Amino acid sequence: MHFCLFLCISDLLTKPVSVELSCGAGPSHVVLESGLPLLLDCNLGASDTPFNITWIKDGQPLPLEGGEFLQHLANGSLLLLPTSKDGRPPRGVEGGYSCVSGSALGALTSRTVNVLLASRCHADTFLRPSPQTVAVGGAARFGCQIEGVPTPVITWEKDTVAVPEETRFISLLNGVLQILEVTKEDEGAYRCVASNSARREISHAARLTVTTGTALLWSTDQKFAIVSPPQNATVVLGRPAVMECMAQGQPKPLVSWSRQDGKPISTDVVVLATNLVIRDTRRHHAGIYVCRANKPKTREFINAAAELHVPAPPVILQPPETVSLSRGNTARFVCNSTGEPPPVLHWLKDGQPIKSFRRVKTQSPGVLLINQLALEDEGYYQCIADNGLGTACATAKLTVIVREGLPSPPRHLSATPSSTTALLTWEKPEYNADQIIGYSVHCQRAAGSDNEEYQFAMNNDTTEYHVKELLPHTAYSFFVVAYSPMGASRPSLPVTVEMLEDVPSAPPQLSIVSTSPTDIRLMWHPLSSQHSRGSVTRYRIEYSTLDQVDTVFSVEVRGNETQFTLKELQPNQAYRLRIAAGTGVGFGVPSEWAQHQTFAHYVIFAPTELKVRARVNTLNVTWHPSPNHTAASGYKLSCREAEADASDNGEKAAQTHTIRLRKKARYHLLTGLVPDRQYEVRVWAFNKQLDGAAAVWKGRTDKTLDRVSPWLPPMRPPPLPPSSIQAVANSSTSIWLRWEKPRFSTVRIINYTVRCSPARTTNASLVSYYTSSAQELLLGALRPFTRYEIAVQSNGVDVVGPFSGTVEESTLSDRPSTPPEELQLSALDSSSVMASWRPPLEPNGIITSYKILFSSNLSHPEHMWENLSQDGSITSVEVQGLSSGTHYFFKLGASTEVGPGPFSPVKDVYTPLQNYELDIHAVTGIIVGVCLGLICILLCMCFSFRNGKPREASRGLDSTAATPQYRRGGCTASSNVPECSDGHELETLMPRGIPESGPLPEDAPEEQSLMASANPGKGEDAQAPDPKVKNLQRGRGWGGRGGTSPAGPWISCCCFFARVDGGIIVVIWYVHCLTGCLEWFCES
Repeated sequence: MHFCLFLCISDLLTKPVSVELSCGAGPSHVVLESGLPLLLDCNLGASDTPFNITWIKDGQPLPLEGGEFLQHLANGSLLLLPTSKDGRPPRGVEGGYSCVSGSALGALTSRTVNVLLASRCHADTFLRPSPQTVAVGGAARFGCQIEGVPTPVITWEKDTVAVPEETRFISLLNGVLQILEVTKEDEGAYRCVASNSARREISHAARLTVTTGTALLWSTDQKFAIVSPPQNATVVLGRPAVMECMAQGQPKPLVSWSRQDGKPISTDVVVLATNLVIRDTRRHHAGIYVCRANKPKTREFINAAAELHVPAPPVILQPPETVSLSRGNTARFVCNSTGEPPPVLHWLKDGQPIKSFRRVKTQSPGVLLINQLALEDEGYYQCIADNGLGTACATAKLTVIVREGLPSPPRHLSATPSSTTALLTWEKPEYNADQIIGYSVHCQRAAGSDNEEYQFAMNNDTTEYHVKELLPHTAYSFFVVAYSPMGASRPSLPVTVEMLEDVPSAPPQLSIVSTSPTDIRLMWHPLSSQHSRGSVTRYRIEYSTLDQVDTVFSVEVRGNETQFTLKELQPNQAYRLRIAAGTGVGFGVPSEWAQHQTFAHYVIFAPTELKVRARVNTLNVTWHPSPNHTAASGYKLSCREAEADASDNGEKAAQTHTIRLRKKARYHLLTGLVPDRQYEVRVWAFNKQLDGAAAVWKGRTDKTLDRVSPWLPPMRPPPLPPSSIQAVANSSTSIWLRWEKPRFSTVRIINYTVRCSPARTTNASLVSYYTSSAQELLLGALRPFTRYEIAVQSNGVDVVGPFSGTVEESTLSDRPSTPPEELQLSALDSSSVMASWRPPLEPNGIITSYKILFSSNLSHPEHMWENLSQDGSITSVEVQGLSSGTHYFFKLGASTEVGPGPFSPVKDVYTPLQNYELDIHAVTGIIVGVCLGLICILLCMCFSFRNGKPREASRGLDSTAATPQYRRGGCTASSNVPECSDGHELETLMPRGIPESGPLPEDAPEEQSLMASANPGKGEDAQAPDPKVKNLQRGRGWGGRGGTSPAGPWISCCCFFARVDGGIIVVIWYVHCLTGCLEWFCES
């Protein structure tokens, strides 16, 4: 605790480094070094005494109570401490600081200064020296580079001792050590030492080996070379710059410098050995410098050139002027600045950014216009110039004068619109109306912030004005100002009206392609608001064949569609087509007739986006599939020398190598090629029937690289990757990408390379590369609802840096671009159909719903079709309530949260006629039962006919011979004789309507005579019947309770057949009937 208190007190006692923040020139970066507090003074130079000073850090106000690393002083200054309360370097102290000073007339803001915390040298950016092997008398070069804040100073050591202070040892400001005329004593371990106020770093040692040989290193006829040419460099204004140039040869070359533009080299440039050194770089030092190495006593020389780029912070050349103007006048402020790169200008009013609106306009370059001045326009106006290296600002004060006796504003302004005109009417001002000498009408589009304002002047004898040549379906804002000899009144209350719609003034631009021999696809872009002149609600497509121009067909599509496919056309037929857009008022002018001929047969289109990257011996070929690639079974790639076409050797001209590739192939590497040779590459899709159209590329392979000289210096360090990469989805097919330059990079960055690919893809053909010279890029032609990985690379002159870490961003969702797949229809019965499908191949988002349209009339418009909606997670549905025996047509579409996609092709299905099914088991039983019944009837009739005569002879017997006990069912009533079980079984199945006792039927005498002859006993003493008689009784029991007529079995069977429904029971009881008939026949 005491230690921390001691540190804080010591920081306060140490005299701080003071930096003044004003609206003038000043440093853009300040380093907060250890032990040295930093005092920021806010001095904006306003004539009024400020009553409020607010400090801003990175765009956010700082708290008034301060913090662990800052203190607000009584005079409004800000004190930054190099150590926090715990004795460690303060966290969060780095950033951009500015102040805002407020007074009674307004507020002023200062320029921004970036505060950097002194840090150790970054070891990960340490470019260490590499070992060298040099012959005696040659030259050695060691390079060393490291980043840090402040910029480290690099010194050199040999065997842990500082290098000798000899003219042969040249230590340059860029960290390079050159050793000229190397001797054997120069052998040793060399290392560089980088130090700043924060820390000291020592590199690994690099060994210098000096060789001696019997042969001379440089023969008199050996060519000389520049082994360390100058490199393009970007040096910030005020920093040192070095241009190297080392030449080797025998005899020793003479090195001289000049400027390519012919200007003399500035006198403050120092020549150190053969190198140019600029200790304090200024704007006039920028240019291209040429190093020339001459071979003595010859005219042979070698040139090497490099450009020195000197960026500079902005400077205000023409500040705006303070003005005092009357109300209603126009104020014009002009501000010009310079800098490298050219700065961007923006305006502030009372410390706040100015946005263009009705009366206030910003024009390029650096012009601010304020029309119809009012009292609220008074205040301080500042012009701010910023180019990334710093800021500059200038201030002007505006005073608005209001005189007495001015008229009040016009009253009751109204506007009556048509499609292109508006009639304005108003009433005179309430006060001082007799002094009015004229009016001015002001008109401006209501939407947008940077719209031009139109003014119309008129005399004082009218209070209406007809504004013409306005845009239909556009909102306008109007106001009126009255003028007197003393000045202008305040504007009237504005009125905003929207012009009425009109028919479109231009047709859409039409694109036509064929996807099959019977289809034509039409595509167009929506009309701009200027040409639509209203809300486009529909499009009308007209087409006809060229041989029947009088027969024109038309199709209307919805206003939100941008493509339509005409189907069922004639193959190999020329058509003419045109399109017109329509609003609620009507259709506009149609486009010119465009002609298009359908294919004679199916055609496969050429692959798209064919790209070839040429190397010395290879060509890396990539492409995207053709639009109708689903019909292709693979790809073919051919390569031949294009220069062979002009050769006299016919055999060579015929050599074409063709390669067959898989359908999924998107790239191929051609190897074994000849350097610096012109080649032609063709790629096309094919299937079993035909080859498609080919995409063609022509180009040249790279030249053979010369052998690298051992005297060439190590390559310059690559630039660091950009920082603060931000990716934001802009639409369903684009992403905005922004980044910042790498900090403290000494390599000049000429552009950036952006790598973009779908996230976690392993297909190299899906990786795209873009080049941008700005620090932002709009990545277009992306797939909707797809997550992309993006990285950015810095590119210097002849050197590229590593890619940054990847950032991921997803494009926004869109409507499905393809319909649902594999729509299948199957009729379940006469009134229902089962529909099933698969989601679209390109849903472009999460499918929220499916819409099923079906109709029995294909010619009906779409709104007359029945529709059925289903949740997006369902891929099958049963459509019920259909009519039987009907031909239905179905089509299906999918929708995301953005909107619906296209519908699938129409498919049809028949619902069958309604039929009634019978129980096959019952029908079979009934048929078998009827057949057996007929057989029984025929048998009974035959038996009755055969026995007719014996029965007639027995009718003369005494009918009274039978005992009364046999009159009931043929069974005796005596308890000694058991009851006939068969007869009982039949009774339980016979209808209950038949009485058990009653008078005998008419044929009873015959039964009694038969029974009497079989059993002669009478009365109660009669003996039990013998078995024969019992069998006869059982047979009679089947005949019925009333008697033993020959037709008894037939009657019984027929009665039972009329009562039974089940087929199996019918068969069983017909068998019983047949058995009864046979027994009766045998007994007869």
